[in-house]
Amino acid sequence: MPSFCLKSRPPRGAFLATVAVLGFSAPALADTDIDFSLDWKFEGPAAPFLLAEEKGYFDAEGLDVSIDTGAGSVEPINRVASGVYDMGFGDINSVIKFNDQNPDTPIKSIYIVYNKPPFAIVGRRSLGISEPGDLEGKTLGAPAPDGAYAQWPIFVEANDIDADSVTIENVGFPVREPMLAAGDVDAITGFSFSSFINLKANNVPVDDIAVLLMADHGVDLYGNTIIVSPAFAEENPEAVKGFLRALNKAVKETIADPEAAVDYVLDANAILDKETELERLQMAINQNVVTDEVKENGLGAIDTDRMDSAIDQIGLTFTFASKPEPGDVFDPSFLPAEDERALD
Repeated sequence: MPSFCLKSRPPRGAFLATVAVLGFSAPALADTDIDFSLDWKFEGPAAPFLLAEEKGYFDAEGLDVSIDTGAGSVEPINRVASGVYDMGFGDINSVIKFNDQNPDTPIKSIYIVYNKPPFAIVGRRSLGISEPGDLEGKTLGAPAPDGAYAQWPIFVEANDIDADSVTIENVGFPVREPMLAAGDVDAITGFSFSSFINLKANNVPVDDIAVLLMADHGVDLYGNTIIVSPAFAEENPEAVKGFLRALNKAVKETIADPEAAVDYVLDANAILDKETELERLQMAINQNVVTDEVKENGLGAIDTDRMDSAIDQIGLTFTFASKPEPGDVFDPSFLPAEDERALD
């Protein structure tokens, strides 16, 4: 997938040379540059990031942020770990696994955006799929590298499913929803808001689509989080805090008025359909961002007991070299104040 930079910066050397030619003394370059990687394309759920940029919330914190698209929720982790990007938006469960495999270069998770992950089993009621147990004896279409499919063992155990009775068919991402629409498989794994929208685009009636959000069926995992390079965080702690303050403000505005927020996505990706992206954004808000836990504890943070359970569940899909504690997984020290994170 191509990566599109929302903001390009003039070369600093060129700026300083121009200042010298004009005879002025160069001012201090106060803004902190942050190269930031999204997990996916500029679609509805990217609204808070684009809103924060275009409304000047990052600028107000003394930040010059460049936002690039990504090709999946694991890519930002590799980008930040390599030092090519300073911060990103990726799957916290993949961060936990990455840090266990790379203890010398751990990535910091500092603000949970998706309190519930969008991992889902999506089926068709007309094909007999309404509840987790209905999958027994059925065919599940699942791309091997799919983030939702990676949680299948957790979903199986949490719902006491006879996994041996389920036929897993490895399908490509582009044909996943078309195959379900054609009835070639009975259900698929995927991100809830993406698969639902794609099935509608394949003319599957809404009342025939069954979205089984894994987080509503015994899977305690958190979802996408803001990540930062430890070196960048150590050198620029106030910039990292400022980034989260700006984003937190934008998330709250997006929740309050999704229709206005999605316009910033359309500005960044003009080929999109507003109605489709608004629906995708609203699904992400309702299912992944504004949860009972967030209503009680505010945006961005974790519940340590739930994270303990999530780490145990990750152990069903991954063998830890050194099993982490919740404090090893999430650093709350950069979060905005509690009252700023509370939902009105």
